Amino acid sequence: MSRTASHWGVYDVDIDAGRVVGVRGDPTDPHPSAMVTGLPELVHSPLRIDRPHVREGWLRRRDRAGRGAEAFVPVDWDTALALVADELPRVRAEHGHEAVYGGCYGWASAGRLHHAPSTLKRFLALDGGYVDKVGNHSFGAALAVLPHVLGRGDVPNLTPTWPEVVEHTELVVMFGGAHLKNGAVDPGGALGHTGADWFARAHAAGVRFVNVSPARDDLTAAVDPEWLPLRPGTDVALMLGLAHTLHDDGSVDRDFLARYCDGFETFEAYLVGHDADWAAGVTGVPADRIRALARRMAAHRTLVTTSWSVQRAQHGEQPPWMTVALAAMLGRIGLPGQGFGLGFGSIRGNVLPRTEPVPRPTLPLGHNPVDVAIPVGRFADLLLHPGEELEYAGGRITLPDVRLVYSAGGNPFHHNANLNRLLAGWRRLDTVVVHEQFWNPPARLADIVLPATTTMERNDVLATEFAPEWRAMYRVLAPYAQARNDLDVFAELADRQGFGAAYHEDRDEMGWLRHLYDVAADQARVEGYAPVDFDEFWATGRCAFPAPTAPPVFSAFRADPAAHPLATPSGRIQITSPVVAGFGYDDQPGHPRWSEPDEWLGSAPPGALHLLSNQPAARLHSQLDPSSGSRATKIDGREPLRIARADAEARGIADGDTVRVSNGRGVFHAGARVTDDLLPGVLSIATGAWYDPADPGSAGTPDKHGTPNVVTADSGSSRLGQAPVAQTVLVQVEKVLDAPPVTAFAEVRLATGGD
Repeated sequence: MSRTASHWGVYDVDIDAGRVVGVRGDPTDPHPSAMVTGLPELVHSPLRIDRPHVREGWLRRRDRAGRGAEAFVPVDWDTALALVADELPRVRAEHGHEAVYGGCYGWASAGRLHHAPSTLKRFLALDGGYVDKVGNHSFGAALAVLPHVLGRGDVPNLTPTWPEVVEHTELVVMFGGAHLKNGAVDPGGALGHTGADWFARAHAAGVRFVNVSPARDDLTAAVDPEWLPLRPGTDVALMLGLAHTLHDDGSVDRDFLARYCDGFETFEAYLVGHDADWAAGVTGVPADRIRALARRMAAHRTLVTTSWSVQRAQHGEQPPWMTVALAAMLGRIGLPGQGFGLGFGSIRGNVLPRTEPVPRPTLPLGHNPVDVAIPVGRFADLLLHPGEELEYAGGRITLPDVRLVYSAGGNPFHHNANLNRLLAGWRRLDTVVVHEQFWNPPARLADIVLPATTTMERNDVLATEFAPEWRAMYRVLAPYAQARNDLDVFAELADRQGFGAAYHEDRDEMGWLRHLYDVAADQARVEGYAPVDFDEFWATGRCAFPAPTAPPVFSAFRADPAAHPLATPSGRIQITSPVVAGFGYDDQPGHPRWSEPDEWLGSAPPGALHLLSNQPAARLHSQLDPSSGSRATKIDGREPLRIARADAEARGIADGDTVRVSNGRGVFHAGARVTDDLLPGVLSIATGAWYDPADPGSAGTPDKHGTPNVVTADSGSSRLGQAPVAQTVLVQVEKVLDAPPVTAFAEVRLATGGD
């Protein structure tokens, strides 16, 4: 078989003499992602890690000083595994089980068996436990607050689907827009790319769109959207202006609020004084446009959506909470295609027709004996400040003394903020072990590097959360050089540690796939589905489930709130939450409010601009960055930084110039892309360029490649969520003529004296 899959789609692979010579998107996919075109070059790239390597200073002296700067020594697998098998028990014996961090983060593989963080966590749980993560970088602030507001935190499931919008919606007001590129991927694999088609259907059906964003192109021009450019970080202020207009006009659905909500009276008292004129002063959107939009929303079947990017900010819990409050005031929550949505189109699947949840093949992680989990937004604090307390979600976490990080399937130097601070904490560690396919930043900054296979070099099952089918992911290529599957590496390590049978259960890859499939299929049959058996699935490559039947979100609650209460203390929507109010947090009170960020254009020093970071179009986060498709988007090898024409002209910056972006946290270089699609005062850059510090041996040196997280803050959204705040950042920008060359994709330096 030559068909496999990834986060960006199902594709066929052409092999000649053991090499990939071409890839083609699934013929059933109307718009296959162009990302697949980079796979042939990457799977055979000179950046692939061909065998285990150990940093020279760690191998010779077990020191930390040269991490990121020293050469690597090639070793054989037996030597590498022996080193890991000795180091884990040493760290545990000397510092305790809380000294091991295994909360790896990243999309890793789309497959259900070879999901690298899962294979790692299963191993570390059996080995005595590990410090884990809590929350996520995608929608962490919403994840923290919505259980208090709605009684549920399954954020991707809280959005009306495209068929509902096409059939029932008249007006969609999108805070943060819904860029088409975001819908090109899905954490479990994108089965078909139909976002552009759905937008076209909605437009043809008469649905009107409003893009409330600093960027005009956050919403496709094909739907002729109205653009309301606002200052970054002021979405809640604009929502308050809209809410005040509804209130003054008598357009609030008080019957809905009385039957389905609690705490509106408290919020209503706060609303006084936050009218459209006040909102205009904060947001930069004229008051007459705010009032006109509020009246359109009241007069039409309206859906209010807020992108995940909007809540990745200081006080990020407030935009999703205010989105719910605004939709509740309109009274349309629970109606098809109306109410609110969070992250509409942020991934492909969350706006598609879907069945009721179907069980999925899942590798069991087992019980983690260590009960400490750290919010993902505070990873640097974990490394830098052991023993200190962190306030979180009404409680306190004592930060453990982590000495060993074991990473598989993620790039900490992509998703974490304030990279210079992270790097300082990273250098405090005794040992860093990574499984990697390429010599990327975490591999170059590790001590022990074990080469991993790619998706094309193993068998797996694709089963997404939203799509009503499972797909076979066939191995189409032999593993590169000495690369091994993560599952096999951990199985051998478990054998060396004495718990191999508990880890691998005497199953090989195909044995595990059959087992996981059979368990999920049996569960599905109990729930009334009729999946085919494994042999038929593997022979045909797919197992389909019935056509989508799930009703609109909150429709049962709307029909009978007593019979279908929410999982909140009152069973209703908490516009004011006594629980959150009881925490006593001054940075997150018991209802949504406007809170001035520490960094925003309303209090910016002279010359400062607001930097926004977004998802790239030619790669998935940092995956595929060395591919020709990703490199083709760069300017002289650097990530393009979009700058408004007025800001560029004021600084003498022309399209294509190299620029220096800086603040007190760090410096990065990028290529300027002058645009008319940004609000003046705002910059925009995609994340995922491989971190490329000028001096890898010391923190604080400039990044040469265009990595925005060098300058972003890692302070936490609030004490409630402690979520990432990458969108709250001010910087200075200037043209430079002598920036150092990019070396992100240079060959790694090897030492002699290995095996």
